Amino acid sequence: MISRHWTGVARSGQVESYVNHLRTDTFPQLSAIPGFVRAAILRREVDGGTEFRIVTEWASLAAIRAFAGHDFELAVVPPVVQAMMDRYDARVAHYEIADVYPG
Repeated sequence: MISRHWTGVARSGQVESYVNHLRTDTFPQLSAIPGFVRAAILRREVDGGTEFRIVTEWASLAAIRAFAGHDFELAVVPPVVQAMMDRYDARVAHYEIADVYPG
């Protein structure tokens, strides 16, 4: 299992729009990809706005490539989301899930 992490800071007034976009557009699209397991929305207030970390779990790197393409560490940030963000990571981080508790 692979965990994929991306971080962005939403512009003032865009926080709920971004969460809604994830729930109604992004996550349903991800759910249709074989090998997608689940996603979490993490958020906290920071200087300049609300920071989001989106954590997705995948069965394999092959499943991630089906979503992200050949350069699978390149962040997939649609134009509509770019417009909602003050700043965001251009690249993502991947972690092998070594263990889960409780298992």
